Amino acid sequence: MAQRGRGRLTIFGRRYGTHTCEHCARSIVGEGNVTQHGRPVGAPPDPADATIPLDAYLGATDALTPDRLLRGRRAVPEHGWRRLVHRASRGRVHPPESAAEVRRRELIARVRTPVAGGHHRVAVLSLKGGVGKTTTAVGLGSALASIRGDRVIAVDANPDHGTLSEKVRMETPASVRDLLAEMASVPHPRYADVRAFTSQSISSRLEILASARDPELSKAFTDHDYRSAVRLLEHFYSICITDCGTGLLHSAMGAVLELADQVVLVTIPSVASARSASATLDWLEAHGHTRLARNAVVVLSSIRPGKGAGVDIEALRTHFDKRCQAVVTVPYDPHLAQDAEVDVELLQARTRDAFLTLAATVGDGFERR
Repeated sequence: MAQRGRGRLTIFGRRYGTHTCEHCARSIVGEGNVTQHGRPVGAPPDPADATIPLDAYLGATDALTPDRLLRGRRAVPEHGWRRLVHRASRGRVHPPESAAEVRRRELIARVRTPVAGGHHRVAVLSLKGGVGKTTTAVGLGSALASIRGDRVIAVDANPDHGTLSEKVRMETPASVRDLLAEMASVPHPRYADVRAFTSQSISSRLEILASARDPELSKAFTDHDYRSAVRLLEHFYSICITDCGTGLLHSAMGAVLELADQVVLVTIPSVASARSASATLDWLEAHGHTRLARNAVVVLSSIRPGKGAGVDIEALRTHFDKRCQAVVTVPYDPHLAQDAEVDVELLQARTRDAFLTLAATVGDGFERR
């Protein structure tokens, strides 16, 4: 026989009234908003149950969501005591979502923002090498590809023997130049034709289009080549992430910036790297790319443990917050430090959360065109 009783439950510093029995249950549907089923009609209100109606936030009609009305539609708790309660009750008791679960659901919704115009180009930049630029491009692309239902591709536009192809299991040695040479003789290319030249991550579905392995050929990758490549890709992919070189003046960079809808600027928490990143924003504004600079997302990447010791991270965040759209911090992760293939399943939880936040922040720009 289930115990009847009243008590107080504290969740993340907030106190809630509780009441459970075999015939009635109460579920918290929002912070401080508690609903009870099974109370006798006319029973006096319990002061512990004083709440702000959900309708006050959502509107009467918006409150009638499938998740609230249809059995089995509410998200199953994945962690902690909520999961234990849900399993112990065989799904009859749905504990409230934690603040972290609510935030994660909101981030995922932002990642899934429809792409205006059907195609969005993101350029990942850094003036300094060794700051985690390519890793950031793969982390961003992996988060987008694993959550969205459409296709996402990352293109290596680094003229100095880029390493993007080393971040996924290689399925083909083909490069972007091979793709362009082959497609020149194909009047109506299909997705399958393009897919033959890409490698795909098993863990995230992100596709990679590599640069030429011969340094002479990669340096010869021109504005025209880049334009031809991305205009082909836009027919088959919703999002194209370009992993750029470490300079702003190499052969294809003019086309990369001209065609980009958004820029992700990667730096590490050091004085020299931060000054370089800020100078990059200065350069963009001085060369007709003010929109890209203002809408840029700055990533503070901790590629080695202890990197940034003694640096005022909050001062860095404040500086870049004033200059661009947002700042996202990616923590040190032993799996990324291996500088090899990236398997999202092997990332630490906080690293996955950081890339999810980055993908959501980039997703906020999908509606801009």
